[in-house]
Amino acid sequence: QVRLVEFGGALVQPGDSLRLSCAASGFPFNTSVLRWSRQAPGNQRELVASISEDGTLTHYVNFVKGRFTISRDNVKNMVFLQMNSLSSEDTAVYYCNVRLGSTVHWGQGTQVTVSS
Repeated sequence: QVRLVEFGGALVQPGDSLRLSCAASGFPFNTSVLRWSRQAPGNQRELVASISEDGTLTHYVNFVKGRFTISRDNVKNMVFLQMNSLSSEDTAVYYCNVRLGSTVHWGQGTQVTVSS
């Protein structure tokens, strides 16, 4: 059974940093591309970043480039999202996810709120 559990979300101020973590189990983690997505109120869920199986290749959408860093630990089966220079526009529920075959599996999400 695929399980993804995100944690680390919080209420922070503009300009702050935050690190999200996702613990994964139930699938071949070391051979899977992992992704972080987010969904803000009233918006569709959108991809934020992805990381290759061995962690050497990463991809970021334009609005987080230079501010967010995705990484993974293939020993502990975890994926991380380091977020710097946060702004109110980053307020959203953040999800880690993985595509296995034709199915995308999602965690329950963790809330990030950026507000002064």
